[in-house]
Amino acid sequence: MKLSLKKEQIVTLSMVGVFLATIVTLYIVFSSSINEAIKDNFAGNTLSIFQGLGVTLLIALTSFLLGIIVGTITCLVERIESKNTFVLILKNLFKAYVSIFRGTPMVIQLLVIYYVIFASFTGDPIFVAIFCFGLNSGAYVSEIIRGGINAVPKGQVEAGRSLGLSYSTVMMKIVFPQALRNALPSLGNEFITLIKETSIVGFISIIDLTLAFRKVANATYDYNTVYLVMGAMYFVLVMLFTVILHFIEKEAFKHVKTK
Repeated sequence: MKLSLKKEQIVTLSMVGVFLATIVTLYIVFSSSINEAIKDNFAGNTLSIFQGLGVTLLIALTSFLLGIIVGTITCLVERIESKNTFVLILKNLFKAYVSIFRGTPMVIQLLVIYYVIFASFTGDPIFVAIFCFGLNSGAYVSEIIRGGINAVPKGQVEAGRSLGLSYSTVMMKIVFPQALRNALPSLGNEFITLIKETSIVGFISIIDLTLAFRKVANATYDYNTVYLVMGAMYFVLVMLFTVILHFIEKEAFKHVKTK
């Protein structure tokens, strides 16, 4: 077991080393032309690109937090065990919300919310984007948390109820903490997806990372260099947050195991 794991690590590190060596070799061979292209394209545009990066991160982070709140509420409402008419109507409304946002493209949701629902809105369109992405994320988060709850053994719920605890107490004190731990990897993936999906906010005139690069490309007509750098920047951004999320996930599981 340990030997196979070691071999896997060796193979992974070897492939990463070959990839990095290839990149470095190509840069050394074409360094003069690459440096010239970067200088011609990004001289004077660095600030706008980093401002676009800040907008991308702002929308992704705030939308993710909003999505967690909306998704958690949605999931808990859908699991209410009640035949009350108001509760049944509420549950069907939340089910319809999840179906709509999971069943339509993100770009259509953004355009409809901005140009139809918020047609008379005169404030910063970033707030509309956060609202839209938060609702979209909430629909997926609700399903992620539902899967995490279903992964908790039903015997724990029955044991809690047999001790005289209410259903809400069992859910909040016993089931939900374990469900959150089960859902943590999928929640991390949802955040990574949000970072990439924010690239469409240029449709409502928000200068994010993608639109900042597009403006540079339109000004210099060097689409190859600009879009390659943009792709590399998104890749580094995603890899960075992937490492951070894996670390958080590892620490969370470590805490649970030692408890």
